[in-house]
Amino acid sequence: MNGLSTGSIVLVGAGNMGGAMLSGWLRNGVPGSSVTVVDPNPSEAMLTMIAEAGASHSTKAPSGKTADILFLAVKPQVMEQVLPPLKSLVGQSTVVVSVAAGKTLAFMEDHLGKAAMVRAMPNTPAMIGRGITGAFANAEVSAQQRDAVQRLLKVSGPVEWVLSEADINAVTALSGSGPAYVFYLVECMAEAGRKAGLPADLAMRLARETVAGAGELLHRSPDDASKLRQNVTSPGGTTAAALGVLMADQSMQTLFDHAIEAARLRAEELAR
Repeated sequence: MNGLSTGSIVLVGAGNMGGAMLSGWLRNGVPGSSVTVVDPNPSEAMLTMIAEAGASHSTKAPSGKTADILFLAVKPQVMEQVLPPLKSLVGQSTVVVSVAAGKTLAFMEDHLGKAAMVRAMPNTPAMIGRGITGAFANAEVSAQQRDAVQRLLKVSGPVEWVLSEADINAVTALSGSGPAYVFYLVECMAEAGRKAGLPADLAMRLARETVAGAGELLHRSPDDASKLRQNVTSPGGTTAAALGVLMADQSMQTLFDHAIEAARLRAEELAR
C-alpha cells in the first residue's frame, strides 16, 4: 500500500462491505490515521477497530475536510439521502469510488458535481479476502488515482476493469450476485441428497464441503472449469449420468442465462 500514506480516505458506510474493506486496508498497510469513517450508527466491533487503528469516526460528513479518496459503501436505496451532504468532501484531486449497485456515474455527479469517479462491484467473499471486483473509471480518473483505487480494492481479491459503465450491470449480475447462486446450489444438492435417503444434516455437510472444496481446487488449479469437470467425469460413470441430466438440452445453461439476465435488468432498473 505504499503511496497511499499521504492521502486521506473517507469511508462512508461501515456495514459488512465497508467494514471488510477497512479491515483489509489496515491489514495491508494503510495508516489508520489517514482514514475517516462516516457512519451514523456503526457496530461496537467497528468502533473498536476504528479506535485501535487510530482512525477517525464521524456520524456525518466532517466539515473543513477534502478527501483524496471518497469511498461510498452504502446501499443504493439510501444514496439519494447520503450523497448531498458529502459534496463538501469532493475537491479537484478527489476520486470518488462507489460500490452501490445500479447507481450510475451520472447519478453521483448530479449530487456531488463533476469529479473523477469509479464504479466498483465487489462481492461478499471480499469479507474474507477472497472476493473479486469489477470496476469502471470515468475519463477524469488519472493513472495515479486508478492505481490507488486498484490497490484499495485489491485487498479483497482480484480487480477486473471493464471498458464501459454498462458492463458493470453484467458484472453485478454475474459475480456481484453470484455467491447467492452458489449458496443456493448447496441448498439444492443437500435437498437432493436428503431425498436420496441421507439424513438432512449429513446431506448438508456433504454438499457444503463439496462445493467449498471444489471452489478451492478451481482457485488453485491452472486448469479451466471445463477441464476440471472432465477430469472428474469417467465415461459411463455416475458423474456422467448426473451431467447427462444437468446438461441435457443446455437446460442448466439456459436457466443461468435467464437468471443473470434478470439480475442485469434489475441493476438497470435501480439506476432509474
